[in-house]
Amino acid sequence: MSSMSSVYRLKCAVQHYEWGKIGIESKVAQFIKGVDNFQIEDNKPYAELWMGTHPNGPSILSNQSATSLKEIIKSNPEYLTQGIAKLYNDDLPFLFKVLSVQKALSIQAHPNKKLGKELFEKFPKIYKDPNHKPEMAVAITNFEALCGFRPLEEIISFLSEYPEFRELVGNEVSSRFIQIVSGKEDSKDSEVIELNKVALRELFTNVMTADTNFVISKVKKLISRLSSNKNIPLVGSTQELLIRLNNQFPGDVGIFCVLILNYIKLEPGQAIFLGANEPHAYLSGDCVECMAASDNVVRAGLTPKFKDVSVLVNMLTYKYGSAKSQILKPTPYNNSKNSLLYDPPIEEFSVILTRLNPQNNKREVFEGIAGPSILIVTEGKGSLLIDNKSKNLEPGSIFFIGSKTSFVIEAAEGCQQLISYCAFSSLK
Repeated sequence: MSSMSSVYRLKCAVQHYEWGKIGIESKVAQFIKGVDNFQIEDNKPYAELWMGTHPNGPSILSNQSATSLKEIIKSNPEYLTQGIAKLYNDDLPFLFKVLSVQKALSIQAHPNKKLGKELFEKFPKIYKDPNHKPEMAVAITNFEALCGFRPLEEIISFLSEYPEFRELVGNEVSSRFIQIVSGKEDSKDSEVIELNKVALRELFTNVMTADTNFVISKVKKLISRLSSNKNIPLVGSTQELLIRLNNQFPGDVGIFCVLILNYIKLEPGQAIFLGANEPHAYLSGDCVECMAASDNVVRAGLTPKFKDVSVLVNMLTYKYGSAKSQILKPTPYNNSKNSLLYDPPIEEFSVILTRLNPQNNKREVFEGIAGPSILIVTEGKGSLLIDNKSKNLEPGSIFFIGSKTSFVIEAAEGCQQLISYCAFSSLK
């Protein structure tokens, strides 16, 4: 299949969660305004742009608003390939998003398939499907997140540097943690690693299950001490993060997660993959995010929503390591100089980032991907070429492209750089 009939321009759903960037500051707002001349409200948050078939925000055809992408796929299962159609019930295996984050999202983790099924069966009003939800974020702008447990020596250092943290953990648990892991933080011995994980789990559980009033008193004491320092802390420093998160969620236990989880600052084009049962929280910036088509989230801090602390502390893997180890390294896509492939260790999705400029690398040829894909342009102008037919590209242009459809992306003359992201699925 290689015709324009398997390519559809999409109009996609916007979510106005309160943590989103406000008005035209949001990339989500910029993208919907750029293409549809959408009227942006100055005081409204534009948090997420959903590209896909999820029932809570389904994409529709831009020139046929009564027709959804899901209907098109259902009528044309060959757009998915036979294997994907069978495995995912004639639906897309992934949901593609743009996120514009002004305020921290909750401390959370996503269940694996086994736990997802159990939670769905026991609590269907909270966990609305039986699926797992691995996800990957690729930064569009500078992007901040908490992700995975810090190296153990950093946590030991913080227990000394922040007395309020040690008081919250408790002297007995703090001393036991230090005694067990000291000198063995980087051990490669599997038995030692397991003992370290048990100690880390006890420390984290004590923090997350502490009495609410006790937490509030420790946060208050911590922030009061840090705020009395006349030197303004650097943005992204531990002190600044603690103060910033308290301003957003006063007295919340999630503030202490800054001292337990890695702080990561991604530059545009850098990515993190968040596998099942790994703790994380997005803090600020814009990204494209791809995930399995699920809503399953277990939250435990920095949120007014339902917190399922006992499930969270029991589900985590307690892997620990450097912030750097959390970053997913891309590889050249089909040996291209223009495109990078972000290929996480799951079957539902991968993402291709393509950067073109009219001077040197004007065009990129995609020889029919064996599976469905969704393409979004985030910067610049150009053309999408299929069978010698052309469609205009500009920031916010979004297309669904059926399986095995060959296409070309070309940068327009005069545009500095054309940047696009293509999420796709192909059975590996």
